[in-house]
Amino acid sequence: MHLQILLILLLPTLILSINQESLYLHTIKLGFDDPNGVFSNWNLHDNSSPCNWYGVKCDSLTRSVTSIDLSNTNIAGPFPASLLCRLKYIKYISFYNNSINSTLPVEELSACKSLVHLDLAQNLLVGSLPSSLAELHELKYLDLTGNNFTGEIPASFGAFRRLEVLGLVENLLTGTIPPEIGNISSLKQLNLSYNPFSPGRVPPEIGNLTNLEVLWLTDCGLIGEVPGTLRGLNKLVNLDLALNNLYGPIPSWLTELTSVEQIELYNNSFSGEFPVNGWSNMTSLRRVDVSMNRVTGSIPNGLCELPLESLNLYENQLYGELPVAIANSPNLYELKLFGNSLNGTLPEDLGKFSPLVWIDVSNNEFSGEIPVNLCGNGVLEEVLMIDNSFSGGIPQSLSQCRSLLRVRLAHNKFSGDVPVEFWGLPRLSLLELTNNSFSGGIAKTIAGASNLSALILSKNEFSGNIPEEIGFLESLVDFVGNDNKFSGSLPVSIVNLEQLGRMDFHNNELSGKFPSGVHSLKKLNELNLANNDLSGEIPREIGSLSVLNYLDLSGNKFSGEIPVALQNLKLNQLNLSNNGLSGGIPPSYAKGMYKNSFLGNPGLCGDIGGLCDGKDEGKTAGYVWLLRLLFVPAVLVFVVGVVSFYWKYRNYKKAKRLDRSKWTLTSFHKLDFNEFEVLRALDEDNLIGSGSSGKVYKVVLSNGEAAAVKKLSRNSKKVDESCDIEKGKYQDDGFDAEVETLGKIRHKNIVRLWCCCTTRGCKLLVYEYMPNGSLGDLLHSSKSGLLDWPKRFKIATDTAEGLSYLHHDCAPPIVHRDFKSNNILLDGEFGARVADFGVAKVIDVDDKGTMSMSVIAGSCGYIAPEYAYTLQVNEKSDIYSFGVVVLELVTGKLPVGPEYGEKDLVKWVCATLDQKGINHVIDPKLDSCFKEDISKVLQIGLLCTSPLPINRPPMRKVVKMLQEVGGGDQLKTALTDGKLTPYYHEDASDQGNDDKNNIVTALTVLGSSLSGATFLASVSLSLSFLIGAWMANNSVFSSELIYGDTRLETMSIKFISLLLCFMLAFSCFVQSSRCFIHANYLISTPDTDIPISYVELAVIRGGDFWSLGLRSLYFATPLLLWFFGPIPMFATSIGMVFLLHYLDKNTKELHKHRSSVNRKQPYQKLEGTTSSRVPIDRLVM
Repeated sequence: MHLQILLILLLPTLILSINQESLYLHTIKLGFDDPNGVFSNWNLHDNSSPCNWYGVKCDSLTRSVTSIDLSNTNIAGPFPASLLCRLKYIKYISFYNNSINSTLPVEELSACKSLVHLDLAQNLLVGSLPSSLAELHELKYLDLTGNNFTGEIPASFGAFRRLEVLGLVENLLTGTIPPEIGNISSLKQLNLSYNPFSPGRVPPEIGNLTNLEVLWLTDCGLIGEVPGTLRGLNKLVNLDLALNNLYGPIPSWLTELTSVEQIELYNNSFSGEFPVNGWSNMTSLRRVDVSMNRVTGSIPNGLCELPLESLNLYENQLYGELPVAIANSPNLYELKLFGNSLNGTLPEDLGKFSPLVWIDVSNNEFSGEIPVNLCGNGVLEEVLMIDNSFSGGIPQSLSQCRSLLRVRLAHNKFSGDVPVEFWGLPRLSLLELTNNSFSGGIAKTIAGASNLSALILSKNEFSGNIPEEIGFLESLVDFVGNDNKFSGSLPVSIVNLEQLGRMDFHNNELSGKFPSGVHSLKKLNELNLANNDLSGEIPREIGSLSVLNYLDLSGNKFSGEIPVALQNLKLNQLNLSNNGLSGGIPPSYAKGMYKNSFLGNPGLCGDIGGLCDGKDEGKTAGYVWLLRLLFVPAVLVFVVGVVSFYWKYRNYKKAKRLDRSKWTLTSFHKLDFNEFEVLRALDEDNLIGSGSSGKVYKVVLSNGEAAAVKKLSRNSKKVDESCDIEKGKYQDDGFDAEVETLGKIRHKNIVRLWCCCTTRGCKLLVYEYMPNGSLGDLLHSSKSGLLDWPKRFKIATDTAEGLSYLHHDCAPPIVHRDFKSNNILLDGEFGARVADFGVAKVIDVDDKGTMSMSVIAGSCGYIAPEYAYTLQVNEKSDIYSFGVVVLELVTGKLPVGPEYGEKDLVKWVCATLDQKGINHVIDPKLDSCFKEDISKVLQIGLLCTSPLPINRPPMRKVVKMLQEVGGGDQLKTALTDGKLTPYYHEDASDQGNDDKNNIVTALTVLGSSLSGATFLASVSLSLSFLIGAWMANNSVFSSELIYGDTRLETMSIKFISLLLCFMLAFSCFVQSSRCFIHANYLISTPDTDIPISYVELAVIRGGDFWSLGLRSLYFATPLLLWFFGPIPMFATSIGMVFLLHYLDKNTKELHKHRSSVNRKQPYQKLEGTTSSRVPIDRLVM
């Protein structure tokens, strides 16, 4: 009765309180973005109690709000501390895994006096940790994991009275761990991992936390020895001190912590022997990881007698045998001992009583056979025993282990036949048996291994035919069996392996012909069948394999001609030597760089040393018959003259079409080619890529080097219209200034810009060529297996150094604006170069410190989130894009895709890490031994992709963090005038002036114009000598009409006439060389008094003398054949008419330009600092 009266009296107050709380909650709702609609029932108009609203709980008696749980609701906005703390009875607040993006207000939060549970983990909170949090005396649970808090942990945190859980994992906290933490006597869980603390020791005061159950100090910058005070943590269950720099021996008192279930000490600097005694007391211990230290001694038997689940001791200095007791553990699923000096045999019963999933004992000294019961429980997935001394064969029992995914037994002493059933394990993806003594053949049951992607059998004694069933392995990427005894023909079904990237069977006994249908192997990158007995013709279809860059068919019995279609390939390695090939060499390969690729083919002809000269001795009789008719000299010279004239005429028309007088070459390095050599190669056959900024061609230069030429396009027009080499009205838009800036860049991780060719209608950028293409194409293709973790880490480091140079060492700084994996090119050693500045702009910094960009740029999935509302791009945008590339390297996934739904790669990684852990993020193709390094790099990627630009570290700091991951190597820098100078340098030889380049180009063009005439003169004179020598030794030409007057007087006149022609030619050539040398000297001398017209005159006079010398050689040809009579001389003279016509055409063109020279123009400078130029069109013939 009294209670009812009390409730009646308090009812108005309660109703007023409830209405007030509803207003507070509704105001909280208005402060958040709610994409999922979780606040849909937070409505004041339906008179519903807030106790019924989503995430809200109330006291059953007073109906006051006591709990708000909005975890995993995807809401965004500032933390509403002032409103929440007005709820008098609030005890539980959880905003876990949202986008709360503010600081924690100090004064407002201290008003929540009743608060017991505060969970703000996995949000975007920033600022320092409020010291007033310790005033919440009722607080038991505080989790701020996964935010961006900075500064030090307040010493006032030691004043918590009832706190049981403190989580500050994955923030940006600095300083050291405060010893006051040891005053929180009620603490059960202390989680401070993954913060960039300053180097410091483990506070001994932590030993005062006698109720502590979880101590998680991973990656906290800890140094020194583990303090002995921790031996008093008798309730400790989980001890994690990994990823620090702790040293000294592993504490022997660890065995006194009898409640511990997990010990994580990996990746430190512990040394000394492994503790031997006391392990039998730790009956609760299940997981031990002391890997990646310098621990010595043997593995304790007492440790192996425990019912362990996981034992990781890899990469230490352990020796001795593996205790037999380890095989008796009923829980063991992971055993990794690789990288030690362990010996002896593996326990016979290993796997018999344990649900073993992963075993890795590589790089030890184990011997004996593989335990028969290794897969006794049928769950074994990985067996790695590389580089030991194991012997015997593969147990028959492993053939029944259908759970196997990866088997690597390379570099051992295994022998015997591989069990038939083992070949066909259905889940097997990798089988590596390299460098053993296995024999027998590949069984037909291989057809059952439908998931096999890598079959590596090299350096064994396998024999027999490769079965046709190999064609059923649709996922096969690597098929390697070199240095065996395989015989028979290549299986016809091999052309069904559409994913095949590498096939290497050199040094075997294969025979027969190539199977037809090779064109279906579109992804084949490497084909090596050297040193076999293959015969028949080389299939023309090989020329259609567009990604093939390694082809070795040497040491076989191939015959016939080399297919011309092979010219379509962009090969880095070609070897067709020691076969029976005949005919000519395709023109693209008739170069010095391939001089050893065709040796040992007696019937093969070409201009490369070691091959025949191309003459067909079988046609000797025909030549004799033609010579009898006395027309052979005329016909030969006539044909050569017509062909040469047509070739030169076609080049002349093409040069006219290119309007070469309008082209300007701006070089940034020493060049031994000109712009016309580049222009002639811009065919669609040489197209290797295209993008938003233009097309890219591969150009093989006359010196054998390859270059990548980018033909820039405009967004406002079609590509073909925007950059047509025959027309165009193209505005410069500051292009010259920007390209000049980019051309001065000298860094080993940035693609070198050799030169720029410009005209009004087109812009061409000539870069060095990268043979392995772009990172994006390689990483997201079936060839991604080529990128193991060391290569990926090297790519990340190289790219970071390139971006760091652009951001920090260029004046003014350069922002890439479109950084992505497709703009990272790989050289032959998989070194990374930053490329494609097609949308990059030089930042202009005004007096106010603002930066502006001229165009919108970026690629989907790489654009920083703030670009959506600022439309500004700066260095932080590049850093975000770099972080996305790092996540691509770690996950192997594209930045955007349907598997993410409405998310992208960054959000997917964050969500997956939180829900499933890191194992579900890392690319499964990466070796698990690099997991820790991968985890560190992943953290760097997530830091770079922080939603707030202020939280993204500068690229110089990113480089330092990556170097620390890779072993602490410091940048190769030098200190100059107190400033850090990167290890790039400026090549003084590249700072030539434009005037000199123009004149040198003119000399090159002039030489090219006269080279055809010189070549024809040499050919005709050589033919005259050969024909004359042959006629002199052939009795058929004994007739006086043919052989001529042989009297001494007549022969003397002939000899004197011929000698005069040669002397005149020699004198002209000498005088011409003097003119050219003089012109070159004038160009290279910084004399301010040298006129351009004078240099022009020297060049033109050199051309005149050279032309006169050629005329003398032309007249010498019929005079030489005059020795053999009037008819040979007359026939040769007909051909000379065409040669002289061609030479006259060149001479007229030369004097046409000469007539346009103004002899009285004022003197102009030729120095490197002047802006005056020698016009190319005045020097070009």
